[in-house]
Amino acid sequence: MPALKALVAQLLGWTLAWALFVVLGQPIAPTLAMAVVQGGLAAGIGALLKSERWWIAIHLAFSPALVAALQLDLPPTFHLAVLAGLTLVFWTTFSGEVPLFLSSHATAEALLALLPERSAWHVVDLGAGTGALLRRLARERPDASFTGIEHAPFPYLAARWNARGLANFSVERSDIWRRRLDEMDLVYVFLSPRVMPRLWQKAQSEMRPGTLLVSSSFPVPDVVPERVVEVPDRRGTHLFCYRM
Repeated sequence: MPALKALVAQLLGWTLAWALFVVLGQPIAPTLAMAVVQGGLAAGIGALLKSERWWIAIHLAFSPALVAALQLDLPPTFHLAVLAGLTLVFWTTFSGEVPLFLSSHATAEALLALLPERSAWHVVDLGAGTGALLRRLARERPDASFTGIEHAPFPYLAARWNARGLANFSVERSDIWRRRLDEMDLVYVFLSPRVMPRLWQKAQSEMRPGTLLVSSSFPVPDVVPERVVEVPDRRGTHLFCYRM
């Protein structure tokens, strides 16, 4: 479990940081210096545990940010509000292995080029985030229908806002693994390398022959895509296209 790995990395990081300061004869106190050392150790342990890259960044920043906030003597309600906000935004990151990735404007243009002209295709974005990508597609292609699947509360609400006024764009708050794909012509995902084998199994068992699975940035291991689209954005995105 990603959350268990994170907890182990944090606890070991603090244990090693404490031991290091004892050996060096430094005061044992939750100072910013100790927090920075702990963050580096926790990040290293997370890397050894093969945690995803976003967890490494969280480990690096968590303890320094916590100590800095404590030194500012902020009210307890502030910390609770921050925790609640992060949980509502990064819901699937903490409960699973899928972070919040936002697709670029150039990715939307590349996806538009993959859609057949004048076709009533049904497109779904598994893990739609704020829905900005699908809003762009829905406005450009009123003949097609677009569905966004999002589980995290705040991104879901943002996606519902982005779907306003568009009859061909709907948003569902659901677990992506429970959403059937039988009626979809194109499935778009921007998830995580760790879940791609499971997603491929789901696609093979549920998608119809001839339909298209498009994965942003992360290919399906050991499966050759029908084509790879290079997206001209700052991220250097690649779209891996798999025909069922």
